[in-house]
Amino acid sequence: MAAGTCCKCPISLSVFKRSLSVAPRGSTPAHPRSLLAGWRLGERGLQEAARPSSVLRPAGFSRHTAFFCLSCQESMSESLRTCYVYLNQTSRSFAAVIQALDGELRHAVCIFYLVLRALDTVEDDMSIPLDKKVPMLNDFHTYLYQDAWSFSESREKDRKVLEDFPTISLEFRNLAQEYREVISDICHRMGAGMAEFLEKNVDSMKEWDQYCHYVAGLVGIGLSRLFSASQLEDPEVGWDTELANSMGLFLQKTNIIRDYLEDTQEGRAFWPREAWSQFAGRLEDLAQPEKLESALSCLNLLVTDALRHVPDVIAYLTRLRNQSVFNFCAIPQVMAIATLSTCYNNPMVFQGVVKIRKGQAVTLMMEATNMRAVQNIISQYSQEILHKVSLTDPSREKTLRILAVIREKSQSSIPIRSPHLSPMYLSAAMLLAAVSWQYLNATAAQAQGDMQGQ
Repeated sequence: MAAGTCCKCPISLSVFKRSLSVAPRGSTPAHPRSLLAGWRLGERGLQEAARPSSVLRPAGFSRHTAFFCLSCQESMSESLRTCYVYLNQTSRSFAAVIQALDGELRHAVCIFYLVLRALDTVEDDMSIPLDKKVPMLNDFHTYLYQDAWSFSESREKDRKVLEDFPTISLEFRNLAQEYREVISDICHRMGAGMAEFLEKNVDSMKEWDQYCHYVAGLVGIGLSRLFSASQLEDPEVGWDTELANSMGLFLQKTNIIRDYLEDTQEGRAFWPREAWSQFAGRLEDLAQPEKLESALSCLNLLVTDALRHVPDVIAYLTRLRNQSVFNFCAIPQVMAIATLSTCYNNPMVFQGVVKIRKGQAVTLMMEATNMRAVQNIISQYSQEILHKVSLTDPSREKTLRILAVIREKSQSSIPIRSPHLSPMYLSAAMLLAAVSWQYLNATAAQAQGDMQGQ
C-alpha cells in the first residue's frame, strides 16, 4: 500500500501545489509538558507549512477526515471512524502524517495516540485531586480491558477521549495481540512515570533524561515496537530501545529548550536545576536583560546536551526500510535540528517566540524523504551551530566534540534504500493531507460559528 494514500486512489500532485499556494497564518504554540510533545514538534512544522487563510472545502473530503476516500471510510467500523474523528480533533494537522502510514500500522498508531492522549489528559487536569489522579495514572492501562470505563469529570479541552473511552478501548481490543501488548505496556510504564513526576521537580541532568524518557522516550520505544510488529520494519528497530529512546529525548529536549519563556511565564519549570543554577538564583531570572550572558551560557549547555542524541537519531533512521515509516520519523527530527540551530546562542529564547520559518519548514518536509538527504540536513544545521560557538562559552569544548561526532556520522556511507514511491510524491501526499485537514478544521469551526449565530 502506498504511503500517503488509504487505498489505491491517487493523490494529485497538482492539487497539492495549488493547495500549498495559500497564505500562512500564525501557529499555536506547543505545550512541552504534553505527553505527546515529541510528535507535536513535527505537527508544529506541518502547521507552519500548511495553514490556510481561507475556509474553502476541497472536493471529495468529508468534515471529519483528513484524506481517507469514501470506500475506505465505508470499510471501517463505526467505532474506528469515530476514533479517527478524535484523532483529527486532538492532534490537528499531525493526524495527516499518522494517516499516511501504511496498512494496519496506521490504525495501531491511531489507537496508540488516542490512548496516550487520554492518559495525558488525566495528568494535565489540575482539577483532579492527587489522591485520585495518582491511582488513575497507575491503573490506566487496566482500563483498556474494561468495556465500560470512562471518566466524565475532566475539564480539559480533550476530555472527549475520556468521556468516550469505551469507543477507544473497543478498537484497542480489536487490534492484533502484538499491537495490544505494546500499547498496554507503554501505557503502564508511562502512567507510572507521570505519577512519579507529579510532585517531583526536574533537578539533575539525570532526572531531565528520566522525565523526557517518561513523556517522550517511551513514545519512541512504543512506536518502534509497533513498526516491527507490523513487519514493515525489521525486528531490530523494536528491540533497540536505546536508539528509540534517543529519538524521543531529542524531540522533547528541543521542545523544552525552545519554550523556556512560555513555560516560565505560566509557572512551569522543565529546565534542569543542575544546569540553570550554575548561572542564576532562579530559573526565571535568566529572562532578565542583565543576565543575558549567563542565560546564553545555560541555553548553549542544554542545546549541547540535546545534540548528543543526534548520532543515535542517524543510526535509527538508517535502519528504516518502509518509506511511510521513514517520513513519519524523519520529518520531526529534521525540524528539531533546525529548531536547535535557531535556538543556539539566540537571545530571543528569553525574549519571545523562536520558530523556524514557513518556507524553511516546507523545504525540510520536501527533502527529508531519504537518508542521504537527512544526513545533509543534519550536517548543514550542525555546521550552522559550529559557526555560532563562542570562544568564551563554558560548554565550548563539549559542543565542539559532539558536533565533530555528528559531522562524522552525517558524512558516513549508508545502504541504498528503495522507496515505494518517489520522494517528491510522498512529501506531496503528506503535505496535501496536512493542508486538507487545515481546510476542514477551518470549515468546521466556521460552520459551528454559523450555527451558534443562528
